[in-house]
Amino acid sequence: GWEDSRPATTAPPPMGPVRLALLLLLLAAAAVVLGPGGGGEAVYIPYNTSAGVVNGKLNVHVVPHTHDDVGWLKTVDQYYVGSNNSIQNACVQNVLDSLVPALLKDENRKFIYVEQAFFQRWWRQQSDMIKDTVKGLVSSGRLEFINGGMCMHDEATVHYIDMIDQTTLGHRFIKEEFGQIPRIGWQIDPFGHSAVQAYLLGAEVGFDALYFFRIDYQDRDTRNGTKELEVVWRGSKTFGSSADIFAGIFPKNYEPPPGEFYFEVDDTSPVVQDDPLLFDYNVEQRVNDFVAAALAQANVTRTNHIMFTMGTDFKYQYAESWFRQMDKLIHYVNKDGRVNALYSTPSIYTDAKFSTNEPWPLKTNDFFPYADNPNAYWTGYFTSRPALKRYVRMMSGYYLAARQLEFFIGRSKSGSTTDSLGDALALAQHHDAVTGTEKQHVANDYAKRLSIGYKKAEELVSTSLGCLSESGSNSRCSSPTTKFVQVGLQVFSN
Repeated sequence: GWEDSRPATTAPPPMGPVRLALLLLLLAAAAVVLGPGGGGEAVYIPYNTSAGVVNGKLNVHVVPHTHDDVGWLKTVDQYYVGSNNSIQNACVQNVLDSLVPALLKDENRKFIYVEQAFFQRWWRQQSDMIKDTVKGLVSSGRLEFINGGMCMHDEATVHYIDMIDQTTLGHRFIKEEFGQIPRIGWQIDPFGHSAVQAYLLGAEVGFDALYFFRIDYQDRDTRNGTKELEVVWRGSKTFGSSADIFAGIFPKNYEPPPGEFYFEVDDTSPVVQDDPLLFDYNVEQRVNDFVAAALAQANVTRTNHIMFTMGTDFKYQYAESWFRQMDKLIHYVNKDGRVNALYSTPSIYTDAKFSTNEPWPLKTNDFFPYADNPNAYWTGYFTSRPALKRYVRMMSGYYLAARQLEFFIGRSKSGSTTDSLGDALALAQHHDAVTGTEKQHVANDYAKRLSIGYKKAEELVSTSLGCLSESGSNSRCSSPTTKFVQVGLQVFSN
């Protein structure tokens, strides 16, 4: 048989009972103090998120946001209720439902919301108690409406009247419900940008600043090198400096900075693990990642203020998953002390920029055409889905005439109105609607809404013409005997 050829070893002498007891005591103490993760004892940590702007430091304005397309891969209603998720997992109702308790959890947390078509759908479904709570969040600046239109409209294929109308619908709702007027333009996803947006839908609307992302990749590279991503945009030769507006172009996109800072429940970015009794304690690494991203962005930005856009398409469906990590980042980054991180909004960021009295480069004309690499010019949408583009333009003209008649005879509280057509047209100005960049079933949805709106407006036009044509009639009549029948519109499908 096999024999072990290894030399015999001498066994250590047995450990005495006193030494054994001392060793076990030390091991037990180490387990309590160090824990499996190698840190100290786990306790409740009150995260300090109260930081404001600090002079003399690089200030990182952490801006939580979501970008919610009012139609693209799914229809506007599918996006709202969260249906048809085989196409895209997105539910705006979840975003807004989870946002309120998340903001209430810490008075320093902030959030911006843009698309009023979604917010108004959600608002109609809320109890008076929730509405009062949200009004408190808005009045305290913890929830801020940015841009404020029904959608984030396109800037190339739309008519300026339609841009004004859809913005007016959203702003009127915000004014009536919350007594506020949006201060900031937030056109972060349209495919290139127009000088008309800068002066007419920016400065003339009363915005203090306009922020966006999509400009030609060569232009962006040049501006990164010369620190000219933030400019004064003079969009009108006629109005000159009276229509100037501060404009900020994001260094890369409207998502979180490089370094893995995505915190949706199914995202893969490393969370801030600060419990010393658990494995993978990583506070120092995550702070270093944050500071590195901040310093990199500071290298292409003037002044000691930079913005981190913490969010992207349809994020915050469980808002606490983002805020929990941002609380920790702000807390530990500020303890580290190399930069100052604070919850912020584009309004706060703009005020901070203005306070520096920095001279800004001047920009004139458009940011068209838009290309994001040498072989990708985003210009096909100027003419794609021509039938839908034509239908939108026809309905826009009809809406203008119908509103004038509606005014002449007086708005009815029970009869036909132009509201349905106005809402449909507002959705159609979205940068994935009239542009033609949406899926076919979504294009059909926009056209269907326009058709329904047209039929309701048509009834109002017929009644209005009857009232106005009857001799000696009261202009406020509601049931004229004269009936006008309109010739139907020809509609072509894409």
